[in-house]
Amino acid sequence: MKKLIKVHPDDNVAIALIDLSKGDHIEFGDIRMELHADVPAKHKINLQPLKKGDKIYMYGVLVGTAQKDLDKGMLLTTENVIHQSAVPTGRKVDVEWSAPDVSQWEKRQFMGYHRADGQVGTENVWLFFPLVFCENKNIERLKEIFDKELYVDEVSEQRHLLRSLISGEEETVRPTLERKSIFKNVKVKFITHQGGCGGIRQDSELLAKLLAGYVNNSNVAGATVLSLGCQNLQIKTFKEALGTINPNLKKPVLIYEQQQMGTVENMMNTIIKDTYGALIEANEIERQPAPLSKLKLGLECGGSDGFSGISANPTLGYVSDILAALGGSPILSEFPELCGVEQELVNRCVDDEKADKFLNLMKTYEKSAIDAGSGFDMNPSPGNIKDGLITDAMKSAGAAKKGGTSPITDVLDYAEYVTKPGLNLLCTPGNDVESTTGMVGSGANIVVFTTGLGTPTGNPITPVIKVSSNTILAERMPDIIDVDTGPVIRGEKSIEEMGTLLMEYIIAVASGEKTAKADMLGQDDFIPWKRGVSL
Repeated sequence: MKKLIKVHPDDNVAIALIDLSKGDHIEFGDIRMELHADVPAKHKINLQPLKKGDKIYMYGVLVGTAQKDLDKGMLLTTENVIHQSAVPTGRKVDVEWSAPDVSQWEKRQFMGYHRADGQVGTENVWLFFPLVFCENKNIERLKEIFDKELYVDEVSEQRHLLRSLISGEEETVRPTLERKSIFKNVKVKFITHQGGCGGIRQDSELLAKLLAGYVNNSNVAGATVLSLGCQNLQIKTFKEALGTINPNLKKPVLIYEQQQMGTVENMMNTIIKDTYGALIEANEIERQPAPLSKLKLGLECGGSDGFSGISANPTLGYVSDILAALGGSPILSEFPELCGVEQELVNRCVDDEKADKFLNLMKTYEKSAIDAGSGFDMNPSPGNIKDGLITDAMKSAGAAKKGGTSPITDVLDYAEYVTKPGLNLLCTPGNDVESTTGMVGSGANIVVFTTGLGTPTGNPITPVIKVSSNTILAERMPDIIDVDTGPVIRGEKSIEEMGTLLMEYIIAVASGEKTAKADMLGQDDFIPWKRGVSL
C-alpha cells in the first residue's frame, strides 16, 4: 500500500495514507525526505521547504499559508499553517465538460411514486407539521396516537433491557425488528420546529417557503398542517409560498387552526378522521418504473476527515456526474464549505447571471458571519482538525469534490426549489442537519451523506445514505454506514468502480429494495436555517 498521495500535480503537500513515524525516510516520486514528527494517517506533510508566508496548495487550489519556516517532511498543523483562499472574480471561461460514459445507465430505471406534476418520489410519505412551535405539543400527541395504532412495533432490544432491570429478572433479548405499518404503500412522518413566531417576519416567510418545499417534494403524498392562528407565519403566508413553488399543486393539504376550532379534543378528533381518510387514498399509490433523470440527489458531507476528499467525496462526485449526464439534478450545498473553490465553480456556471448570483450569495453569507464575530475560516470543527482538515479552504476543496465536474445549470438561494436538470448550487449552512433539511426542502428525493468520523442523522421524508471515507469507521459504526469507500484508500478500487457500486445502491434505496441505515434508526432530523434575530 502507498504511504502518501498527492491529489493534484500542482500541490506542494501530500496526505499520509497510513500512520508514519518521526525519523522515517520517505521516497515519494523523485522526492527524498526524513519526517520531522509522527504523521497520523489523514494528515498532511509539505513536499518542499517553505518560508514563512509561502502559499500551500492542495487539490490544485490555495488552502493556506505557512506561519513559519518549514523543512520538507513537516507535519502541517494549525500552529504552522493558517487559512488562506484565492479571491474569486467573474466567470473567466466558457464551461467545457467531458461527460462520463453513461451507456450502462441510460435505460436503467428505479421504482418510484409518480406525482401529478411529473415529479417521482422515492418514498410515499404523509407529513404532519406545525406552522408555529406553539403547535409542537399537538403534533407530538398526534405522533404518539398514529405511531401506536398504525405500526406493529416489536419490542426493541433496549426496552427488553429496561424491563429486565426493572423486574430484576433476566429476559431473553430479541433483536430490534423494523416497524411494519398497517398501510403497505404510505408512511406517516412528523416534524416539529422552533419557528413561526417571535423572530423577524423574514424568518417566518423563509420557514413558509421551506415547509412548502417539503409539501411539494416528490416524496410527499400529502400533509396535515397545524396552525395556532395568531403567529407570524400565517396560513395565508404558507399558502402563498406553496402557490409560488407549484401553482397547480394537486396533493391534499389539510390545514387546521386551533383558535378557530375550540377545544383541543375537537380539533384532534377532526384531524384524525380527515387524515385517516386521506391515508387510505395515499395508500393506493404504488411504485412504478421511472427514469433515473427523475432523481434529485442531495450531496452532503459531515464529520469529514482527511480521507473524505480523496475517497468518499470523489466517489459521490462521479455519481453526481453520471446523474447530471442522464438529466437528473444533483444538488451541492453548504456554502461555507465552498470557500476557496469559488473560482472553479464560477467557471463551471453556464452563464454570467448564475456566476454572479453565486458570488453575491457567498459574499453576503460571509459578511453576515464576519458581522457576527466569526467567519468562514472558523468553519472546521475540532473533529475535522483532529483528523487532518486544518483550514477551511482545505476542508472546502475536498468537500467540493462531491459536486463532480459537470456544468452548474442553476444557483439557488435557501428554500428556492430545484427545477432544472444538471448540477444545482444551493445556499445552505455547513451544519449537517440544516443543510440536509434545506436540500430536501428544495426537492431532493434522495440524499447521499459522506462522512469520515460518523454522523448519525437522517431526514423525515427523504432517505439519507451514509458513505464512509474509510473502512475503520465502517467497521466501528456499521449501524449507520451504508457504503464503505475504504477500498479506494487501499488502492483496491478506482473512483469509477466505487462510484458504480454507490450508484447501484442509490437505485436500490430509491426503489424501496434497500432501506438506508438512517431510516432503520428512525433518524428524522429537521432543523430550519434561522437567518435573523429574535424579537
